[in-house]
Amino acid sequence: MSRTRTIVFGMSLLALAMSGCSAAPDGKSARGEVTVTNCGEPVTLPAPAQRLFVNDSNLISMILALGAEDQVAAVSSLNRDEQVLAAHYGPAVGQLNQVSDDYPSLETVVAQRPDVMVAGWNYGYDEAKHLTPDSLAAHDIGAYVLTESCRQDGGDARGIVDPWTALRQDLTNLGTITGRASEASEVTADLAARLDALSAAPQADEDEAPVLFVFDSGEKTIFTSGAFGAPQAIIEAAGGRNAVGDLKDTWTEVSWERLATARPDAFLFVDYPGQTYRNKVEILRSHPATRDLDAVRQERFLNLPYAMWTSGPLNIDAAEQVRAALEQWRLVPSR
Repeated sequence: MSRTRTIVFGMSLLALAMSGCSAAPDGKSARGEVTVTNCGEPVTLPAPAQRLFVNDSNLISMILALGAEDQVAAVSSLNRDEQVLAAHYGPAVGQLNQVSDDYPSLETVVAQRPDVMVAGWNYGYDEAKHLTPDSLAAHDIGAYVLTESCRQDGGDARGIVDPWTALRQDLTNLGTITGRASEASEVTADLAARLDALSAAPQADEDEAPVLFVFDSGEKTIFTSGAFGAPQAIIEAAGGRNAVGDLKDTWTEVSWERLATARPDAFLFVDYPGQTYRNKVEILRSHPATRDLDAVRQERFLNLPYAMWTSGPLNIDAAEQVRAALEQWRLVPSR
């Protein structure tokens, strides 16, 4: 421990002894709580949380990356990515208590008696289903909100910081909430090192960087991801440009005309139930806006699981796989 930290520790003990209620040096109060900044606001939660309810595979992957699976009471929406999570995090995935294949109801969450729920807007929290931080508070359950899903002021658009910053904030905050700050530091350090390696790779000239389009699903319109979604960070780290990177939102809809105008060099598919890889390829081959694009004719398609595209620690794996595909397609220089 450095001399500076020793002085701060001593001052904190003195303040605690004098007031009887001030924060302890590790950030926890005498009541076993911690305050973190979430969506730009201070949020006080039980800590270390012992009964987490975690919704969606990307948020589950954060908890697994921290090694906090024993502090999970229940999860939901795991099935679609169970295999990819097991490949990264091993048998711990199969031991999780999944209580809902889909996004849960308030009643399902309350029945598990969690101390904290970890979810996000459009990642489980939903006013229409009456499952919100406020409704959880009425049952004495804390709520942590995925930073990528934080709502912007004055509307429903989501995203308040760049995606890599959002991920680092979540890993750090969840490390604090679970009492695994050192593990969170290790995960974010690994993330930084792998991002540095991608940045050091030879890049295409700025005006020649390949344009990539994230095709989540599409029929009358296309569901894709803008400037604040994890794909923006993944694409940039891989050496490409997001075709809709000017949209100040996370996951959102665009028109076929917008896709045609972008003329992407390749398509990135989100693999999850609803539309299969084959369905998406056939849609692009048959639609007049896309059937004549070089990307479609030359089959420049990369299909990765939902948990790799939505904000979580597997985003860096996605960036490395996108980079490898771009090199294979000769859209960026080879390393």
